[in-house]
Amino acid sequence: MRKWQPEYGVMNEVISETPRRSARAFHKIRVQAQGRTHDRKKFRETCETVVVSAHGGLLLLKHEVDNGEMLVLTNPLTQEEQECRVVYLGEPVEKGQRVGIEFLTPAPRFWGVEFQDGNSLSNVN
Repeated sequence: MRKWQPEYGVMNEVISETPRRSARAFHKIRVQAQGRTHDRKKFRETCETVVVSAHGGLLLLKHEVDNGEMLVLTNPLTQEEQECRVVYLGEPVEKGQRVGIEFLTPAPRFWGVEFQDGNSLSNVN
């Protein structure tokens, strides 16, 4: 795999890139997130996903959280709850901040889609 290195204006080989544990899919669903902000205040908000997988996803949150913070997500269609950990923080933008989360235990059906081979998915609701 080649990776763009803008500071050098060249492409470099990436020696090792960890393969993903499960397929990812662009899938927008509203979920409720609750946890603590970076200043330790409790929050609860309805947010949307950008990308989902059996092991987590990428959310757009309005509240600022810290990397490593624990959140509880609730799927409003099923009322299922999943504990997760913040593992990625994108740059804050007008709509919020992209926040990567990892489930504490894999939950492939939490998002209401079934992950099949590769990047394909189908609705299970």
